[in-house]
Amino acid sequence: MRILVTTALAAAVSAVSFSGANAQDKEITLCWAAWDPANALVELSKDFTAKTGIGMNFEFVPWTSFADRMLNELNSGGKLCDLMIGDSQWIGGGATYGHYVKLNDFFEKEGISMDDFLPATVNAYSTWPKGTPNYYALPAMGDALGWVYRKDWFERPEIQEAFKAEYGRDLAVPKNWTELREIAQFFQGREIDGKKVYGAAIYTERGSEGITMGVTAALYPWGFKYENTPGKYDMEGAVNSAEAVEALEFYKSMYETATPPGHSDAYMVANLDAYKSGQVAMQMNWFAFFPGIAKDETVGGDVSGFFANPPQNVEGSTLGGQGISVVSYSDKQEEALEYIKWFAQPDVQAKWWALGGYSCHVAVAGADDFAESTPFAGEFLKAMGSVKDFWQEPIYAELLQAMQKRVHDYVVADQGTAQEALDKLIEDWTISFEDDGKL
Repeated sequence: MRILVTTALAAAVSAVSFSGANAQDKEITLCWAAWDPANALVELSKDFTAKTGIGMNFEFVPWTSFADRMLNELNSGGKLCDLMIGDSQWIGGGATYGHYVKLNDFFEKEGISMDDFLPATVNAYSTWPKGTPNYYALPAMGDALGWVYRKDWFERPEIQEAFKAEYGRDLAVPKNWTELREIAQFFQGREIDGKKVYGAAIYTERGSEGITMGVTAALYPWGFKYENTPGKYDMEGAVNSAEAVEALEFYKSMYETATPPGHSDAYMVANLDAYKSGQVAMQMNWFAFFPGIAKDETVGGDVSGFFANPPQNVEGSTLGGQGISVVSYSDKQEEALEYIKWFAQPDVQAKWWALGGYSCHVAVAGADDFAESTPFAGEFLKAMGSVKDFWQEPIYAELLQAMQKRVHDYVVADQGTAQEALDKLIEDWTISFEDDGKL
């Protein structure tokens, strides 16, 4: 789940085609968001066209309008997209409303086994209802929220000495959220190379999903649950548990004591900008951006390090990523399924990873040398071992809007208490589930 991308990137990759697709007898259109992994998929898909003769067109929409644009396309029964790489939250609606083709028979016919993909990604990106062997997508782009830090700053002797004098331990990758906040507060307002710097860039954006993704990165390590009993929508005592209240208070304290000035409506791009410009010692962001950071002229190489979301009471990371589905309104389902079959092959998945995509295939992510293949691969695997996702209900957008409001009002707008915010969120969600016939 994610919403933003730079305007320049969006313009560069929106609505593209290649390999003489317009001259092909057969063409299909793949719809996704406009960001770096989409560029990698364009490059990868040239092999598909070369092998099958099926031309590829791409409709890539900026994250700012991706959900509105593509969900409207699906809800209207539009034929623009033959393949859709839709967010994990869309799988419930895609299945329930008939937008996506159920793939079980196709998988069985072609010998595609979901056991060949990381279990967390199959559950999150492919199945509905959750935990059942009903598949509406192939895991396409694994992702989770992680952290990037200024490794070069951490390793400076004078900074190490000052940190140890203050906290009695070495400055290193935090073992938990308590240490994470201490490190962020240590850097807050510190002068490095003649410039005042700040602790951490965290998600605070109100308009789409940003602050929910950030807050859940704290909630999950405290042990947060959406329901006491899975599938029962019994939220009282789970959503507003003592641990959840403490986690939300903790996130607010991070915002108030360890973020750059004016960082009150920040999501992916704002965090990237704050980090690349040297404003902050750390940033939270999606692993999907880490290949670009590792190659960046200013913060790449030995300048940056990466770590999975730290635990607190338990391990827990916010899930991102998407599956690839065949759109039921497509007139070219046969060709679209041919693409799924091709994309599922281990050698294709290996090239996908090499180009900058995040393969979910066990043959790639489970390889002995995977963790050492990039500076962030091992941390990605660690994160994917404890990921949790937001509601994947067909009404997820309504549920998301409610959480965006409640947590932003508390964390950024400084209204009420954490307990009140979570209590009101349960009230909001109860009304939504009652209207949806779940309660």
